[in-house]
Amino acid sequence: MARAQHGTTPRAKSRTGLLPLAAGILSAVALTGAAFATVEAAGCGGPAQYIRHDNHVELVGGCVNGTDLPATTGTRQANALPENSKP
Repeated sequence: MARAQHGTTPRAKSRTGLLPLAAGILSAVALTGAAFATVEAAGCGGPAQYIRHDNHVELVGGCVNGTDLPATTGTRQANALPENSKP
């Protein structure tokens, strides 16, 4: 004999799984939009400045350009030890 299902159909079960999926996709889209808006709002026009708070210092503003970074002098092997390491 077949068992009777009490008040639920396979179609109703599949619909209940769509709500969490839709909520997850919607929140991912919202967070992605917020990230893009934050990056766009971060201006690099002014120079960076240090602001002292109660017990720490915070760097606010400014941007780092790749040309501002020092050039590397060579490649380093992945298994090479640093010069100041002790075996």
